[in-house]
Amino acid sequence: MLAKLTQNISPLSKSNVTKQFLVVLPKLDKSLEKFQKKHIFFGKNALETLLLRRKMKPQEISEAPVSATLKSGALCAWVMVDLGKSIFEQQTYIRKAVQLLLEENPEEIHLAVYGDIKEKRVFAELAVYATWVNGSILPSRKTDKKEPVRKALAKIILYGHKDADDFALLRAKAEGNLLARELTVLPSNELTPYSYRKRVKKLAKDEGWKYQDFNLKMLRKMGAGAFVAVAQGSDPEDASIIHIQRLVKGSDKTVALVGKGICFDTGGHNLKPTRYMHGMHEDMNGSAVALGILLAVTRANLAVNIDCWLAVAQNHISPRAYKQNDVVTALNGNTIEIINTDAEGRMVLADTLTMAAKQRPDVMIDFATLTGSMCVALGSRYSGIFSNRNDLVQKALVAGKLCGERIMAFPMDSDYEADLESKIADVKQCSLENEADHILAALFLRRFVSDTPWLHMDLSASRNTGGLGAIGSDVTGFGVAWGIQMLQGILRTQ
Repeated sequence: MLAKLTQNISPLSKSNVTKQFLVVLPKLDKSLEKFQKKHIFFGKNALETLLLRRKMKPQEISEAPVSATLKSGALCAWVMVDLGKSIFEQQTYIRKAVQLLLEENPEEIHLAVYGDIKEKRVFAELAVYATWVNGSILPSRKTDKKEPVRKALAKIILYGHKDADDFALLRAKAEGNLLARELTVLPSNELTPYSYRKRVKKLAKDEGWKYQDFNLKMLRKMGAGAFVAVAQGSDPEDASIIHIQRLVKGSDKTVALVGKGICFDTGGHNLKPTRYMHGMHEDMNGSAVALGILLAVTRANLAVNIDCWLAVAQNHISPRAYKQNDVVTALNGNTIEIINTDAEGRMVLADTLTMAAKQRPDVMIDFATLTGSMCVALGSRYSGIFSNRNDLVQKALVAGKLCGERIMAFPMDSDYEADLESKIADVKQCSLENEADHILAALFLRRFVSDTPWLHMDLSASRNTGGLGAIGSDVTGFGVAWGIQMLQGILRTQ
């Protein structure tokens, strides 16, 4: 639940006590004097004293926000935003300033923005979004009574900019991001394929989406051998491909969102060592991102039909689990030689992408925490993308810059495919050498999208210690803001 936003043009009252304030200022070249002639901003005297004591120049707080307790007893944080910096950097500095206030576990936060009309609009959007996404509470099972119980922020009061239209889309993005993070942090004994399906079905009912799921019995009958190979090792057999539709009257544009939803990944017979199995309850993050985008699109009422497909399963080791050197037949008829049972994500996505492509969407985008090699290539601050259309790559890169979720495009040249050639099947699932596995995985997936305009995002930035951009939690919800920005770009060019 996001905090309620109240907007107020009136100046801040100097009588406020035991409150938390964030003051956002434009980047100043030299001193506060010139700016002060036009703007008497909240906490000005306290900031001047603080800067003098720390021997800091005013412009230094554009990268390192500061805070101090005012005479009234209120805590005030100040940050300067340089509009010449990237959106990602602007979001990061604002988030760090907000976190200085959230440490006190406030019920409400006051935001004051200063500058010209454009600056105030940008600052307001940055500050409100960062406060929404960081003021919410992610699921926790801590019971230590010695630690103070963190409460969700209840109210945000914004001063200096009053235009409700600026915040409807921001709120929708924040709600989508929060949903993605909430699902991702749930422990695997709570978010099983069965309970995940129940959650999604209830959400679909609440949001007015059409819901359908294909259980393992149905998928076997359909011939979805790639998905079944992964899911058959689990007990109970509660895996399914979930299909959710959001239909908009009058819209002729349909975008398919596909998400990898592996609720826990042991690696199967190619069992992961402890270090790499820890955190595998987050391997369903791609499905959570797809679901978060769908929620944001719905709440923002964007004029686009969404076909959302979630490949929900677990990858367990058991007598029934698939093995190296098995050959399975995917839904599209391709035979696949199994090389590594820990490369299960591309298997469940193969049949899910086939089902999504059969509906002939205008664009198809899939999200997955797919390969460790993408984390090696980029670390956890960027995510990687692949596409069978150059125009989609360009749109995706622009969307990343505009929303602050940074992405990098990777090649899919045909000579890489030599590493996937099999002597006994149409294709190898992966290569034992594991070189450029992120590229091989994308090439593998491309076989299952037909000629649909398609983009694949390998979510190496799904978790970054200390947060990323506007997000302060380790689990970032990366992809939701990008997805909304991308959809807006697609709609503008229709």
